[in-house]
Amino acid sequence: MIIYNVTINVEDSIHQEWLAWMQEKHLAEVMATGMFSSYKMLKLLSRQEDETGTTYAIQYSSKSMADYERYQAEFAPALQADGMAKFGGKFIAFRTLLEEVEI
Repeated sequence: MIIYNVTINVEDSIHQEWLAWMQEKHLAEVMATGMFSSYKMLKLLSRQEDETGTTYAIQYSSKSMADYERYQAEFAPALQADGMAKFGGKFIAFRTLLEEVEI
């Protein structure tokens, strides 16, 4: 299983609007691509001493690297541009790719 993790720190000034947009629009659009089988949205509870805003980690599960790569090539640019157009400059995001280890 491939986990596409997006960690986002959102400024307080847009937090509620951004959260509603994620829950009502963006997550559904990502899942509608068919490239992910499930997702989790997590709110970080620990903070750095000088950290402001609220931080979330969204983890999308993909059955294969091919599905993830197709998502990146065909869908991610437009979906990310939508968020930038709406909230650009008021959040910071970084993305990581993980592979689930069978135990």
